[in-house]
Amino acid sequence: MKHIEVEVKYSLPDPAVLVERLTELDAIPLGEHRQVDTYFNAPDRDFLAAEIVSEWLRLRTETGHGTPVRASVNFKRWLPLGSPEPTHCDEFESSVSDVDAVRKLLEALGCTEMVIVDKTRREWRLGDVIVAVDTVAGLGSFVELEYAGDALTVHDATRALEVSVSRIDAGLGTRHRRGYPHMLLDRKR
Repeated sequence: MKHIEVEVKYSLPDPAVLVERLTELDAIPLGEHRQVDTYFNAPDRDFLAAEIVSEWLRLRTETGHGTPVRASVNFKRWLPLGSPEPTHCDEFESSVSDVDAVRKLLEALGCTEMVIVDKTRREWRLGDVIVAVDTVAGLGSFVELEYAGDALTVHDATRALEVSVSRIDAGLGTRHRRGYPHMLLDRKR
């Protein structure tokens, strides 16, 4: 399912409980890195105008232990549009070699900065699922499970995520259907 993302997110009262469970399940550690995501609003429409925000434009810089800085630009459109319970999103992402030039390009096109999400992410692979434990500045700890296999449908990918959540069965808090930028913007209001 190229350019389609299926994921679930939960608050994480105690990340150590989940990390211990992932070890018990022989999940494969993938590393830790810091991601700083700048979210922009579009000049031709206000992403925040809808009652339920379904679109995000993001510029990310990412650093890891002993790895060079990486950067990417990304657009997500959560589907069904305007749904309080989106099932998946169109996701278009590309690496960029000069993050400052892309930031200036977006600003020159009239895009305006909305919010910055600064997080530390630790990742594991559990079968066809990437498990990401995030510590988000100003919000706390969360876990995102993203399908990374070869499912042919959103339904099949969603089912695989449900199975993984059942296997983990430890330390998960409330499910969140809104992204980190939305949560941070809500705190500012």
